[in-house]
Amino acid sequence: MFFNSLTFAIFLPIVFVLYWFVFSKSKSSQNAFLVVVSYYFYSCWDFRFLFLLLFSTLLCYFTAIQIEKNTQDHKRKFWFWLSIIFNLGFLAIFKYYNFFAASFSDALNDIGIESSPLLLNVILPVGISFYTFHGLSYVIDIYYKRIHSEKNIIDYALFVSYFPLLVAGPIERATHLLPQVKLKRNFDYEKAKEGVYQIIWGLVKKVVIADTCATYANAIFDNYTSMNSLSLILGAVYFAFQIYGDFSGYSDMALGMSKLFGLDLLRNFNYPYFSRDIAEFWRRWHISLSSWFRDYLYIPLGGSRGNKLKQVRNVFIIFVVSGFWHGANWTFLAWGFINALYFLPSLLLGTNRNNMETAELHWDINSIKTFFDILATFMLSCLAWIFFRANTISIAFDYIRRIFTDHTFSFQYLVNERYSNELLLMVLAFVIVEWNSRYQIEPISGKYSGLKLTVCLLAIIALGTYSDYKEFIYFQF
Repeated sequence: MFFNSLTFAIFLPIVFVLYWFVFSKSKSSQNAFLVVVSYYFYSCWDFRFLFLLLFSTLLCYFTAIQIEKNTQDHKRKFWFWLSIIFNLGFLAIFKYYNFFAASFSDALNDIGIESSPLLLNVILPVGISFYTFHGLSYVIDIYYKRIHSEKNIIDYALFVSYFPLLVAGPIERATHLLPQVKLKRNFDYEKAKEGVYQIIWGLVKKVVIADTCATYANAIFDNYTSMNSLSLILGAVYFAFQIYGDFSGYSDMALGMSKLFGLDLLRNFNYPYFSRDIAEFWRRWHISLSSWFRDYLYIPLGGSRGNKLKQVRNVFIIFVVSGFWHGANWTFLAWGFINALYFLPSLLLGTNRNNMETAELHWDINSIKTFFDILATFMLSCLAWIFFRANTISIAFDYIRRIFTDHTFSFQYLVNERYSNELLLMVLAFVIVEWNSRYQIEPISGKYSGLKLTVCLLAIIALGTYSDYKEFIYFQF
């Protein structure tokens, strides 16, 4: 059940009405209803996935209680590692086993040893990376005594399985969401209106920007050997806006839906394409994942403490692991490695904490530098996105090679062409709207909100009708 589907457009209002008019008498009834709704939502993908979600939920719930109630260190470690191993074990089996088995078999074949890998015929459960990380952060925080274990199974189940964030985040923390879950929510009209605006802006990002860019990005990447330099550059740019509009659009919809139910989720994107360096980009892109790896991997490894060699090691570990989190393919590892290389100069020069404030442009020499810093960072990101989008590393390198060796800069006809010049204008208009909205989550509210809302709805209806691309990219992660 996609957020941008007609089925969900019927599902959400029904849930909203029942939540506030039938189950709003107490916190317990609100939470129990949302848990049932979330399990139904998840089972719509494949009911078999529900058993894995239930197992992960119960595992973290019971092991966290055992960790907290035991005072002996070896018992606490036993329950802690039991939870970690089982959670990561299921993630490894469903997401990474076939990749490692096939890679190992290919390595043996390359050295002359015939091998046929034993592969598992399993479907990757949607959202497994997200709800697994919810549970892991909770158990880790319990182990290090940052929070107390949750005794109410319904409240904890809602934290893990809350349907707006269940399949593609943001990756919530128990310290942020559980305190809200434990309080009764009262209807707030202004907050609900903000939520509706944010949902609609998320749909604009997904349906108008991401899905339209996907039409061209897919055509160019799938036929890149016949594309000239300009088309290949546009393919990389279109994919950059596709993945941003797709994922940040989902996050906006998730945050907006939560406001309808009186809950606040962590912000996941903060206009990353206006970053002036790669360090700033990663403070603004997929914030919940970046901060997760910072707090639960980078800092425990030593973070920026110690000598430069250790700092470099930690940076490469966190970026490569982040790349591998996205999927079982060497292209994701390469994408993470490239971003680590990008980040390295900032680390070595000690400038990785620069540009903490939002970028501004004025009519002065500093603004010219800011503009070119933003442009350079965006170009570097697009170059890395080629590895993320390509099916293999060799294709990614060949794609980049053709950009720099073809030297033909003319528009090419694509079989699925509907609007080429219009798409460029639409992307440019989107960039201008985003730039003017840097200090707010969505640009619809405020002055002329009615007009802006009407334009957004018309654009969603007009372009959504002809969209070839419906799925969200991050559902596969």
